[in-house]
Amino acid sequence: MQQVGKVLSLFISNKESSLPVEKREIETDVKGIINDKHYNKDNERSILITSIKSYELVKKQKIDIPYGILGENLLIDFNPYALPVGSKLKLGNAVLEISQNCTLCNHLSKVDKQLPKLLKNDRGIFGKIVQGGVIKVDDLIYLLDS
Repeated sequence: MQQVGKVLSLFISNKESSLPVEKREIETDVKGIINDKHYNKDNERSILITSIKSYELVKKQKIDIPYGILGENLLIDFNPYALPVGSKLKLGNAVLEISQNCTLCNHLSKVDKQLPKLLKNDRGIFGKIVQGGVIKVDDLIYLLDS
């Protein structure tokens, strides 16, 4: 088990708001993030992980967007995009498995028309929850040995 980073921010989507809702902690189980509008919809895509590097890339292009606007549930301080599918991360007492790269959504072009092209390979990765638990801001992230 190797420490690779930490959780910077947490977000959920809910039915009442089109904007992400920032949280200090989220509770997960194998169906996803409890109280998130995507809960129990697609277990392979139950949590979206985005690196702070994505926001830095956007900022270099003089585009100012708030954290959470890329649709992430977890904003972290290291870049996990090169991790192979099947890699497992431990955050708090939860364990996530990288399941697929995130495809770009049309909603990003509503934020700024440059975003889809700019973040083509840097939007985030999806994970599925293999062991539920609570994830909190500032939790350390560990890459588990496969």
